[in-house]
Amino acid sequence: MTTTPGTHLIEPEQSAALRRVEFHAMGTRCSLQFSCADPERASAFERRAVAWVQAFEAKYSRFQPDSLVSRINDAAGRDWVAVDAQTEALFELCDTLHHITRGILDPTMLPLIRLWDYKAKAPTIPGKGAIAAAHDLVGWKKVRRTAGRVMLPREGMALDFGGFGKEYAVDMVAAIAAEHGITGALVDFGHDMFALGSPPDAAHWHIGLEDPARPGTHNASIAVTNKGVASSGDYLRCFTIDGRRYGHIIDPRDGRPVANDCTQSTVVADNCLLAGVLSTTAFVLGLREGLPLIESFPGAEGLMTTTIARGQTKGFFNHVVAN
Repeated sequence: MTTTPGTHLIEPEQSAALRRVEFHAMGTRCSLQFSCADPERASAFERRAVAWVQAFEAKYSRFQPDSLVSRINDAAGRDWVAVDAQTEALFELCDTLHHITRGILDPTMLPLIRLWDYKAKAPTIPGKGAIAAAHDLVGWKKVRRTAGRVMLPREGMALDFGGFGKEYAVDMVAAIAAEHGITGALVDFGHDMFALGSPPDAAHWHIGLEDPARPGTHNASIAVTNKGVASSGDYLRCFTIDGRRYGHIIDPRDGRPVANDCTQSTVVADNCLLAGVLSTTAFVLGLREGLPLIESFPGAEGLMTTTIARGQTKGFFNHVVAN
């Protein structure tokens, strides 16, 4: 799993009454800010949260050669791989996410992600044939599943849970915090967040939204409690050839980087998983289709920007903090 590209939320300043834990996992910086008067309970939460994330990454990261996902990918076109109940539940979640995003979220996108490698020392634009070949390997519905087993039917197919894994982990750690009796916590994994309750000195968690035109600065702030927040954009993770920018977010419909003039999509939802999935899907669909998609989910609100326009759902203003 890697950092979900385009999520550039700027975390609020730390309160003196907050405990803070930072660690690296899933290719990004993970931060826990929370209030807890009981040191033993606080330490127990920290240990369990970090251990859960490490175990999740070890099992499902495509970057871990011994992970279950790597074993499934290595067996593509050859063998079935045994999976447990937890993994079957994740596959069922993939079914749901693939459906609600109209196929935009597809866990088999890895062949295209590898093809459009923005991290390469000398990025290149793939030819039409290479794009078509990689695109032909993509398709969540092509994955074969039976009880306790999974198989990728063609060599070269590959799974990647990076499109939702980090957000899923955020929600799980927030649930672990609640299980430990913690009522105020901000779980922040690479700026995908869930705000549990509120900090000890305020009614809401305040989060800055990065300005795509001036990365590293923020042009707006929102206040949230018991909500997930995620942003998507490709203004940092990209490469430019002959004056044209190619971002890292690939549209599964044509196998090419998104080119609809969107610069950022931010979603506030009842959980981080939904916020992240909707922000990425809206970014791919563009302003005209993206905002109605966000509005179709109760409790979800969104803000989208392009190089020349800005739009938001009807209720997004309820979260905006006046400057």
